[in-house]
Amino acid sequence: MLQNTGGSRPDDVFDEPRSGRLVAWGNAWLNGATSPDHAADGIRGTDDRHAVEGVDGADGAGLTLALGRLRALGATGLRLALPTAGHPLGLTGPAGFNQQALAVGEAVLTVGAPLPLGLVPEVVGHGPEGDRLIRVLWRAAPVEPGVPADVPQLRDAERELAEALREATALLMRLDVAGGGPAVQRALEAYRRRREPELLAPGYPPRAVRVLQSARQVRALLALAAVDHGAAVSAGEMTAREAAMRPLGRAARRATVAAYNAMVDEPAREER
Repeated sequence: MLQNTGGSRPDDVFDEPRSGRLVAWGNAWLNGATSPDHAADGIRGTDDRHAVEGVDGADGAGLTLALGRLRALGATGLRLALPTAGHPLGLTGPAGFNQQALAVGEAVLTVGAPLPLGLVPEVVGHGPEGDRLIRVLWRAAPVEPGVPADVPQLRDAERELAEALREATALLMRLDVAGGGPAVQRALEAYRRRREPELLAPGYPPRAVRVLQSARQVRALLALAAVDHGAAVSAGEMTAREAAMRPLGRAARRATVAAYNAMVDEPAREER
C-alpha cells in the first residue's frame, strides 16, 4: 500500500532535506562540476526513484531529462527554501505555492529562467518498515521572481551560527540533557557514532561546507534537547527551554539555506 510520507524522512532528523540534495547536485551539474549521472545519483541518495511533473517538455521524466529541460528553459541555478509557519524562508510567492512548500517544509526554486519554477517533493513509501521503497515526485509550478525571503549572506550566517552553537551548548549544559533519561542517552550515543555524509556537492566553496556543518551540529543539539523534553521536569522549565531553543532552530535553518544557495547567491553578491 502506498503512503505519503511527507517531505522528509521522520526517522532521521539529521538527514539533509531532499530539496537540499536537488539544489546542491543540480547546481553542481548546471555549473559543470559533475556529470548528469552523478548529479542524479546524488539527488536520489537512497531513494528508489525520482520523477518530475509540471516541467514543460519533461512531464513525468526522470531527474537527468528534467534537469536538462530546466536548463533549456533558461535555469542557471537552483535555490533552497525551508519555510515554517510564520517564516517563509527562501520563498518568493505566490501564496498558493508557498502553502504547498510550507506543508512539507521545503522547496526548490529555479534561478535565471524567464519564467521561474518552484518544485515541491511528494514522497511515497511502498512496503514494510525496514524494506521500504521510497519514490519522490517533484511537482513544479510557476513562482514569482524576486529576492527570496530572509536568506542571509554566507558570512553573516557563519557568524550567527557560531553564536548559536555557543548558546546551544550552554543551554544543554544547564538542562543536563545528557542525564535526561535513557532515550536521551541513546540518541546522544547514536549521534556520536554517526558518520557524517559528504556535504553539498562538487563546486561549492569551503565556507558553505563549514556553515552547513555548523547548522547540522545545531540541529543535532536541538533534536537531542527535545528527546523526552530533555531534563525539564516542570511545565515552566519546558516552556523556558523551548523559548530558548526556538531562535537557535531559526538560525540553523537560515544558515542551511544560505549554504545550499551559496553557489548561486555568493557569486551574484560579489558582482554587485
